[in-house]
Amino acid sequence: MSYKRKHDNGTSSKDGKREKRWHVSINSSLLNATNKTLQQEAWKTRTSCREGDVELDCKPFPHCVIDQFLQPEDFVSSLEKELSQLNFHTKSNDLYKFAQSDDLKNRTEPCITELRSVLFGHFRSWLSDLLDVELEPTVDISCAKYEHTDVLLCHDDELEGRRVAFILYLVPPWELSDGGTLDLFSTDEQGQPCSIVKSLVPSRNKLVFFEVSPVSFHQVSEILSSEKCRMSVSGWFHGPSLPRPPKYVEAPAPLKKCISSDDKILHKWISQEYMDEDTQVQIQTTFQESSEICLKNFLQKERIQEVRDALQSAEIQWVTKGPANKRRYEYAELCCLPLCVQECLELLSSEAFFLLLSNLSGLKLHPLAENNESSDDDDEDEGDDDDDDEEEDESGKESERRQERRRKDGTSAACVGEVRRWTRGSYTLVHDCDRREFCLDLLLTIGCSGWQHGSGGFTSYIAYGEDEELLTVNPEDNSLALVYRDIDTLKFVKYVNDRSSSHKDVPGTFYDFSFVYYE
Repeated sequence: MSYKRKHDNGTSSKDGKREKRWHVSINSSLLNATNKTLQQEAWKTRTSCREGDVELDCKPFPHCVIDQFLQPEDFVSSLEKELSQLNFHTKSNDLYKFAQSDDLKNRTEPCITELRSVLFGHFRSWLSDLLDVELEPTVDISCAKYEHTDVLLCHDDELEGRRVAFILYLVPPWELSDGGTLDLFSTDEQGQPCSIVKSLVPSRNKLVFFEVSPVSFHQVSEILSSEKCRMSVSGWFHGPSLPRPPKYVEAPAPLKKCISSDDKILHKWISQEYMDEDTQVQIQTTFQESSEICLKNFLQKERIQEVRDALQSAEIQWVTKGPANKRRYEYAELCCLPLCVQECLELLSSEAFFLLLSNLSGLKLHPLAENNESSDDDDEDEGDDDDDDEEEDESGKESERRQERRRKDGTSAACVGEVRRWTRGSYTLVHDCDRREFCLDLLLTIGCSGWQHGSGGFTSYIAYGEDEELLTVNPEDNSLALVYRDIDTLKFVKYVNDRSSSHKDVPGTFYDFSFVYYE
């Protein structure tokens, strides 16, 4: 049994040529009455079921794979041709990089029109019966192309009204080694993505759908083939959303007060040009104009070589940091660091370095630092900005409350930092639960000589609520980047992709000391 649209064999176009009209059906395994009963029972009881070309599985969350979804075969070929002729727009941010067409809901090409009719007509009815939920006739559909190094990182697809996500693959013969798999994640007790437990390899005319829920974490793995294009049509069926528990909020990393020290540690580690007072004044002037600066060759040559060698040693224990919907990179366990790496961490946490940062940035990170706030600024705050103060963002108020609590505790100036290793597949994402606060970011990168921007791994600063890029900090060996971040600025590290394998030092790998300082 199959579903077929009833219409004439052809119609005349404006130029008098007859356009072929398709008799398109979905896979008969979906419509067999016995199969349908078994599938509905499996979905209801959250068990597995395979009947014909349809495989339904509820682990790690309910999803279904349908091979040979559309018939006849020549319709699929014609659909591919129509889609390939669309205009595609490159999309790139913290979460993804791929090319996407405009919305297909208003396209008039015959095969695209027929696909919409099949998906949001009879297949939607079948899907409603499976879920025992009335799905809306809303059309939400587009086409995407993934090529070498393109990726869509871990997310749950949840947005008001989305009930079922679907993907129809239109790809050439595809292997696991080509990448581009649809990876499904298990979740931990906090409902956060834990590990990939299933990877679905694309194949031509295969449709995958899954229920959108608080635990439907998935990703499209990086395309590793430099020759193949992973084209697909995807979208959502809309209906009542599933209940969502309160968002899990991570506990912030504990802040550290500066370590008591004198300036001997600075002279041992830092290039002498940055110890010169006139140079510090020039740096502060530049920093206060742009809120960022990059200081090249920051550590002395002997020190940087020693740390670089130590970071590549087997002595360090590297631990992967997640969850995958927020970040994936490795950090060094403090218990087993080589001595020179420990000393570098102590340098960046030292009282002397806090004072140096104050001199370089003009921020009040040390009691001996000069107060750079002008009376003009104070007058301005008391006058013109009164209305703005009344409408101040709650995140800004919370940041100020945390700072005030640190002052009362005698820990006003503080920092948090770690040593990180970046390899292919590493990234961080902007997240709704990210703390928005006033702070100074420090990034000291090591082992990235010759690193190419196209390999990812750069730190991008964006305006809150927008994709607008304000600043990019590229990995540069022995370079210290300082960036002042306010409550309207967020940051992420772009996914390190397959191009990083051509890195001339340790292929696909670099390191950094990442610190955040608070006044």
